[in-house]
Amino acid sequence: MSRPFSPRTPPAPAYRINGKIRAREVRVIGPSGQQLGVIGLAEALTLARQHAVDLVEIAPNAIPPVCRLVDFGKFRYEQSKKDKDSKKHQHANKVKEVQLSPNIDPHDFGVKLAHAIDFMCEDMKVKVLLRFRGREMAHKEIGQQVVERFLKEAAPWGHPDFTPKLLGKTINVMISPHPRNKRAKHPTKNDQGEIAGAELHEPIAKPIMYPAAPSQQAAPARASQPPADGFANNPFSALDINGQQA
Repeated sequence: MSRPFSPRTPPAPAYRINGKIRAREVRVIGPSGQQLGVIGLAEALTLARQHAVDLVEIAPNAIPPVCRLVDFGKFRYEQSKKDKDSKKHQHANKVKEVQLSPNIDPHDFGVKLAHAIDFMCEDMKVKVLLRFRGREMAHKEIGQQVVERFLKEAAPWGHPDFTPKLLGKTINVMISPHPRNKRAKHPTKNDQGEIAGAELHEPIAKPIMYPAAPSQQAAPARASQPPADGFANNPFSALDINGQQA
């Protein structure tokens, strides 16, 4: 028997309201946030009707359960807004990894740096790893210089949490992004996360102009002149009108 797939995102908490509350006594919070104390459920429902709001159970595991006098639609809107705000700050807990090598190409170095800048502009941490292979361990200072150069180039967007450490055959360091008000702007994106307009108008690559083939070169001057009879390709030009070939 096949089992249904579990949802990737946890479902929103279900709140009991009004008549669905099962407790005999509840601790009530008024519409303005004031504490009304512990009262019976019937009395709490009466207060909700008097204020034209709902009685929402916000802490069912408390003893006694905590309920709030509030419009349920407004309450759900406030909760969804808080959830969205909390998700914006969850990027700081994410860690992205960037791998380097002692003999990295300058172009690859720039690509890795651009990826790290993208991650830090999205409030993500970056873990930089540089691995030595084979005889590269004999020149550890070269790898150290590559990591220090990477940290120097990324300094406007983030700072290292600790000095680069050599563990076995790997140099690793963690870079945390600066706060938004102290962080440099993205080099190729604006505040809305879109690519700046200057880059949109630049061509990706200039077209390559190949020389024309010999068969496509200009024909002799005599071929460009129209024939006397006015036809460019006359099949009867080699025949004589009197029945004799020319």
